[in-house]
Amino acid sequence: MSISINHSTADKAHVLGLLGAGGKLTERQARALEGAREEARRSYGRSELPLPVTEALEHLVAGHADSTAEYAGNSYQRALQLLTAQCGSDLGTLATYSRAATFFGRLDEELAAAGVAAALLPGHYLFGGPPDEFPYIPGSTDGYPALGHLPLSLTKPAADAYRAALDRIDADFRYDLELLIELLDIEHESWEYGTANLDWYTQDTVFFYLG
Repeated sequence: MSISINHSTADKAHVLGLLGAGGKLTERQARALEGAREEARRSYGRSELPLPVTEALEHLVAGHADSTAEYAGNSYQRALQLLTAQCGSDLGTLATYSRAATFFGRLDEELAAAGVAAALLPGHYLFGGPPDEFPYIPGSTDGYPALGHLPLSLTKPAADAYRAALDRIDADFRYDLELLIELLDIEHESWEYGTANLDWYTQDTVFFYLG
């Protein structure tokens, strides 16, 4: 199963504020929710999932994710992706993988053997789910769609660790690791600039959208 891994940066508190917000929305939250609703209708309005993504989205905003419908987790995860994507930067694409979990599992093994800390291994944050502060949301039946995350404060430590390990891992993984290094470098520079120079800037997390 081929999946694309997309990414954006956001303030995780902004996303968290939408989960269970009900009708108590700030103007900013209302814009984000309406954007997510429009995308859900446009992209998934004809989906045959027993729990429509449009309905799953309303569940999350109402503060529950308790549908017993088959594949409900898939709908809730897609709805979470849509909400998160509306809260930050434009989406970018890291790459597309035919067997993402297997590939990053093997890359993690290579990097761990080269001395990279467990918390910085790509599989730890790509497949690690949303931030711990988020409420429980059921996972997808087959693993995708899913949401991963990495604090922006860890982008430089991760990129530096990968650079140091680059020559010590199997050559088959180097191109993809270089792509990840490039992305993390860009996100760190943007975060560093925004934090120092932009009063309105509060982004603190890179979110990864799998599937």
